[in-house]
Amino acid sequence: MFVDKPTHKLPMSIPYWRLSGFYFFYFATVGSFIPYWSLYLKHVGFNADAIGELSALLISTKIISPNLWGWIADKTGKSLRIIRLASFFAGFLFVGFLFFHGYGWFAVITLSFSFFWNAALPQFEAVTLQHVKTEPHRYSRIRLWGSVGFIVAVLGVGRLLDDLGIDDLPVIVVSSLVFMWLVSLITPDAQRNPVHHAEVVGLLDILKKPEVIAFLLVSLLVQLAHSPYYVFYSMYLKHYNYSASYTGLLWTCGVVAEIVLFMTMKPLLKKVSLRTLLLSSLVLSVIRWLLIADYADNLAVLIVAQLLHAATFGGTHVAAMHLIYDYFGEQHQGKGQAIYTSLSFGLGGMLGSLYAGYYWESLGAEFVYLIAALCCAVALLIAYLWVGRENTQKPTALS
Repeated sequence: MFVDKPTHKLPMSIPYWRLSGFYFFYFATVGSFIPYWSLYLKHVGFNADAIGELSALLISTKIISPNLWGWIADKTGKSLRIIRLASFFAGFLFVGFLFFHGYGWFAVITLSFSFFWNAALPQFEAVTLQHVKTEPHRYSRIRLWGSVGFIVAVLGVGRLLDDLGIDDLPVIVVSSLVFMWLVSLITPDAQRNPVHHAEVVGLLDILKKPEVIAFLLVSLLVQLAHSPYYVFYSMYLKHYNYSASYTGLLWTCGVVAEIVLFMTMKPLLKKVSLRTLLLSSLVLSVIRWLLIADYADNLAVLIVAQLLHAATFGGTHVAAMHLIYDYFGEQHQGKGQAIYTSLSFGLGGMLGSLYAGYYWESLGAEFVYLIAALCCAVALLIAYLWVGRENTQKPTALS
């Protein structure tokens, strides 16, 4: 499946299917894990507070892990070796959920598993960017296979849970992790251009720029807003009597919209600037969380809200990848990806999981999603004032 074949679109120098295969199985793991893990935790006896805390622990390692591994990768130039190591130990440690029970054990396993799990994707993004640097528009076509993997997993697991029950969910997740590790073993590393030390811009000088600070703060707020969705959306739907199959279908609607966006990104970015893409995505993010907060009992409205995932995740993610590539340059890509992941998916995701867990039962799900909409409104204001005002040209990096 992952033997690269020459095509008229992709040169032999880009290992298209092997890069795409890693994204496929990484996000197949996400599709098996994220939509249903809160249901599994509730099934084994945890309340909303504990689920929020365990989800925050899962995300908290993104604050440290990507930065540590990113520094090592940039220092040694061994990004792919780190990806393989991280993928192996993520799968190995997740097996612990099959044998150990109780809050303490789940907390320890969650921390140890996620320390390696959260190291893999930022470094693989950096490897992919290195591979496609001569044809940067290929990134979206490679990355969309992650969305395909998510769809396959979320639909398949939803059906399995309806038929068999949720007890075997950890086995399914471990299987996806094993395939992800196997694909990493056959993925070649990218050749890096030598960097002349006199030309290197210091990392601190980059991080001091007001536009970079604003971009990172916007990214944090966007992921903080997504946390109630990732952690509690399936429980939210179950409260309104949606089956696991319908839950999987609703998750899938969002990812299908994301795939369409990735496929059309190249012509889209010829017409709009990164600033326009980011601002438009943030406006639609506010609308999405308001719809989910107020119309959970209306399937048609929920489908519309899920289609907006193309903007809330897809649009903001592509804009972020372009901006990281431009801000941090080739010499700091590993650290740039790590810092972005740590602050947005890490700190933002952890804070979002905590507030969602603590207020889910006391103030209600609707309030939690209204806070998510407010976070995106603040992010929109910050982006409008500081991100890309002096740089509205079409992106030259990824598309």
